[in-house]
Amino acid sequence: MTVATWNVNSIRARLDHLLRWLALRQPDVCCVQELKCADADFPFFELEARGYHCVVHGEKARNGVALITRETARAVRRGFDNGFDAGPARLLAAQVAGVEILNVYVPNGQAPDTPAFEYKRDFLRELRALLARRYRPEQALVMVGDFNVAPEDDDVCDPVRLRGTVCFHPDEQADFLQLKAWGLQDVFRRWQPHGKHFSWWDYRAGGFPRNAGMRLDHILATRALAERCTRCDIDREPRGWERPSDHTPVLAVFADNKQ
Repeated sequence: MTVATWNVNSIRARLDHLLRWLALRQPDVCCVQELKCADADFPFFELEARGYHCVVHGEKARNGVALITRETARAVRRGFDNGFDAGPARLLAAQVAGVEILNVYVPNGQAPDTPAFEYKRDFLRELRALLARRYRPEQALVMVGDFNVAPEDDDVCDPVRLRGTVCFHPDEQADFLQLKAWGLQDVFRRWQPHGKHFSWWDYRAGGFPRNAGMRLDHILATRALAERCTRCDIDREPRGWERPSDHTPVLAVFADNKQ
């Protein structure tokens, strides 16, 4: 099974890119964030015509997450189950081919010492609590998405300059670490333990040509699944296409369970 995550920064603006990339890489599951469209405006027809099933948790103008899958997604759940964050469309969960899939779009946080930053921290803590309520670390589970957190120095272009800023702040890094402590592994770092590898580059000041980016998009898997991961890559190619998203896809390949 190939599982991918991509913040497309408007699925209608980037539909041609998404269709092109799906044809090139053929993932079994593509988790998409920042749709910026309501469910009724989602391009179901175009994706279903290419053999994909779509489950959408959309929102007009902002946020929005979707699961684009080869097999039908089952046991679909939208949002949290305790009333937290009931308005924004930022969380979508389902089971695909026996694997629990969680697609998340963590708030950016704007700036430390603001209510938006505290909301981001609350969101990360609620994700941790949701895992404890609903799942078990022994399950085959993968949580993917735009987490808006660069966990380590190698995950940003300039750690000295950026330390303490949003997406590279020790408080949110600690929250991300607590999320992983439930029983999740960063499968990209299993294969690439060191080095400057980024999934987001600012549109401004030539961020992509200068490789002045951050690794904000992650694929986190339970041990049962992480040990079946045969590769995990950041696909930089779409970031170089005309009028791209500021994020690029991350994808992981998991071998079939032989048991």
